[in-house]
Amino acid sequence: MSPVFSVSDQLNFSAAKEVRLSSLEPGAEVQVVSVEGTSPISRRLKEMGVVPGVSVRIVKTAPFGDPLEVRLLGYNLALRRSEADLVSVIRQPRSK
Repeated sequence: MSPVFSVSDQLNFSAAKEVRLSSLEPGAEVQVVSVEGTSPISRRLKEMGVVPGVSVRIVKTAPFGDPLEVRLLGYNLALRRSEADLVSVIRQPRSK
């Protein structure tokens, strides 16, 4: 019988501290851990590729912090801060 692994085991998320996408500053590079909920917004984020394992870079935020622009899968996406609160991420190690 083969062992059962969770998505976070397969993607090695267990060692890093999870934060919300909405809490990050421009320039941060992160990896998606999860998208919370089953609301239409959560489903739409997943349909647009915001799924566990995807790399995301915070491009910029509007002057008052809402919305924020992120880059993933070769395209830019604008998210309300309330939408970004649904996304848990971990910081990616910096390349040397």
